[in-house]
This record gives sequence, structure tokens and C-alpha cells, in this order.
Amino acid sequence: MTAQPIICTAFMGHRRIASGSLKAVALVVKAAMEGDDDSSSALIFDDLTSRPIELDLRGSAADVLARLADQEGSDSPPSAQANEETQTARGRGRPKLGVVAREVTLLPRHWEWLNDQPGGASVALRKLVDAARNASEGKDRKRQAQEAAYRFMTAIAGDLAGYEEATRALYANDVARFDAMTAAWPEDVRDHARMLAQRAFTTDTSGSA
Repeated sequence: MTAQPIICTAFMGHRRIASGSLKAVALVVKAAMEGDDDSSSALIFDDLTSRPIELDLRGSAADVLARLADQEGSDSPPSAQANEETQTARGRGRPKLGVVAREVTLLPRHWEWLNDQPGGASVALRKLVDAARNASEGKDRKRQAQEAAYRFMTAIAGDLAGYEEATRALYANDVARFDAMTAAWPEDVRDHARMLAQRAFTTDTSGSA
């Protein structure tokens, strides 16, 4: 399965200098570092998680793009690689169908109940996991959106007036309070923080999705 392209945003101090694909943003940041800007404060954030992205910007623009292409070409989810190694070592499961064999430790009464279910223990466990995922999907999305907004705010706006109250409003789902506490922030920081927070404020946690 092809990995989704990374969309990110770069800030230099409190000013947003680029937003878009990782390659496009990398070139803008590189140009800024080679110009008159104070490159020491340049930060690149993943737009989905707000985790900082570290880039090797040495050499020419072609060098930077080549390194990024190599990284994209070698990207393989660690979990998938671990699963393949597990299957090679154990010779169990049905990897071609996406079925992975792993050790599960349960009490005897749990195994007894599982084995009595239609399809046996494996089918019952899959149904239980799917049901739990569906039930918590909305809450998980909201938590992840809150964490992304908080991560960005802490990195960029931690020294701005209203930061602590804005953080409380974020987790209290108080949109009006959040907007009030971020109103005086530098425009680029304010707009990006509000965009990230909006995902948390509008996420349905009913689990009905």
C-alpha cells in the first residue's frame, strides 16, 4: 500500500513561510536558511499530528529532493516489517490475507469462553477488537486532534499571552474561550492553531461513524 504524502507547514518564529508537500516546504525552508532570515527558529510541523519534522537540508536543492525521494522509497511501516519477521520466524498465520499470529495471554476462563464462540477464539477476538475500535473511534479522533493542536501551541505559542487558558479551552471544548484567548496572537500562529483546534471541536465522539 502506498504511503500517504506528508502535508506540512513551516514556521520561522511566529511567521508561516510555507505549507504543502514535504518536498515543496523543504525547498522553501532551505531558501530561507540561505537568505537573510533567522533560520535558527525554523520549525516544520506535520499538519496531521503537529509532530516536528527534521530535514537534512545540506547541499543543493537537488540533493535535498534526492534524499527525500530515497526516504519515501524506503518507507515501510515498522509494524508491517515486524509482522513479516514474526511470520518468517514462526511460520504461523496467513500473511497473504493480512492475518498475523501473535501471542495472547489470557486466563483459562477467557480461553474457555472464546473457544465456545462461533468460529473459535480468533474470530471472536477479531469481533471484540472491531467492536471496541468502533465504539471508541470518535473519542480517539478527538483526542488525537486535541494532542495535535496542543503540540503545535506548546512549540510555537507557549510564551504568548493566553496560552494556558487557550489550552484549557481546547480540552474543555470551549470554542468561544479558545478564540478569545488566541485573538491577540500573531496572525499565522493564531490561524494555524485555530485550524488544528477546529478538528477537535467538530469531532463527533458518539462512536456512530
